[in-house]
Amino acid sequence: MDQKIFIKTFGCQMNEYDSNRIYDTLKKIGYIKTDKYQDADCYLLNTCHIRDKAKEKVYHDIGRVKKTFKSKSKPLIIVTGCVAQAENEEMLKREPYIDLVVGPQSYHKINDIILNYKYNNKKIEETEFDVVSKFDYLSKIKNKSKKVSSFLTIQEGCDKFCHFCVVPYTRGPEYSRPFNQILDEVKNLIDNGTKEIILLGQNVNAYHYKDLRLSNLILEIEKFRGVERIRYTTSHPKDMTEDLIEVYKYSKKLMPLVHLPVQSGSDKVLKLMNRKHNIKEYLETVYKLKKINTKIEFSSDFIIAYPGENEKDFKDTVNLIKEIKFINSFSFIFSPRPGTVASKLEILDKKESLFRLETVQNILFKNQREVNKSLESKIINVLVENRTDDKTKLFGRSEHMTSVVFNGSDNLIGKIVKVKILESNQNTLFGASIDSTHQKVA
Repeated sequence: MDQKIFIKTFGCQMNEYDSNRIYDTLKKIGYIKTDKYQDADCYLLNTCHIRDKAKEKVYHDIGRVKKTFKSKSKPLIIVTGCVAQAENEEMLKREPYIDLVVGPQSYHKINDIILNYKYNNKKIEETEFDVVSKFDYLSKIKNKSKKVSSFLTIQEGCDKFCHFCVVPYTRGPEYSRPFNQILDEVKNLIDNGTKEIILLGQNVNAYHYKDLRLSNLILEIEKFRGVERIRYTTSHPKDMTEDLIEVYKYSKKLMPLVHLPVQSGSDKVLKLMNRKHNIKEYLETVYKLKKINTKIEFSSDFIIAYPGENEKDFKDTVNLIKEIKFINSFSFIFSPRPGTVASKLEILDKKESLFRLETVQNILFKNQREVNKSLESKIINVLVENRTDDKTKLFGRSEHMTSVVFNGSDNLIGKIVKVKILESNQNTLFGASIDSTHQKVA
């Protein structure tokens, strides 16, 4: 008999991709997805370890589940993702309610792990790095995503060892999936109705399979009839190679938003972070891209109040933000991760850190509002993804990944339509469809 599984995903887009692939795998042993965790026979949390709050959310969530199931049969509790990899056996000790802990490179074993647990009733943690076997296994199971915009992991792991980052320890060294394996998954997604492919990797632009790079992959995917838009994330400034920059000159389907995390505007802080790039190099990349394609805009990530950051370093970050005018960015106060070099460093004063974060976010958010305001009364192309949660309007995204909400019928979903923007706020554009022909996505 089928059993119900509830999957809760924390963190990055790669975790979203992983959650979908885990479900594709678990269907083989009789699990069906439920949106109501109260009905679940299996409760799976796919976790993130980037910040301490994310880790604590996992334990808080399990506490909520314990209360819900206090008077009824306990579900199978599985923790996957980066917290599972980093804490493995410690999780089982800290929270006995957890049954299984499975790291990101062991998802291909998850069916056997569950079946063995049910047979032996013995708690298990499986956190070996086996990324090649994982993708070989997953390539044999069709990606059942039917979303208009679909994630596709092409690269995992990191060899950069930034001093603040746990990725090399939770995802392992850089690994690029075989070129044709990726193209096969693209074909499968197209068959399912996908119109936009978002290529994922911890260092996605470090993709390198034999003599093929990310630029080759983008140009090959562009040839597929049915793909209308291509994006990739997250990239490292050091891997923004000339061939990738050149793609923006020729590609008709690669979207003109470049997410290029800089982390700090100070060369001194970047060196302390072991980021392997400086601001001069970063700006050279930005202006090369702008010269090749004037439509390109940038988003970024910022770590504020990194150990050693002084007032001048902070002002350098502010000046960089004002110069580039990022249209969307993520910014956080430094959060030490166990096991990293930076975890041993002295953190800055909390009050000063909060002041700096607020200052940066005020500028970043002002940029977002101004860019969105500038689009009012203009007509933009929107890829329609679905209906809004309340089902009253359509939801889509602009070429620059901005959310767009407007009236329309269901037959527009999966199509690129022209929308006149009437209003905006910091995160969303509101408009009306003016495309009477409703351009059809082939």
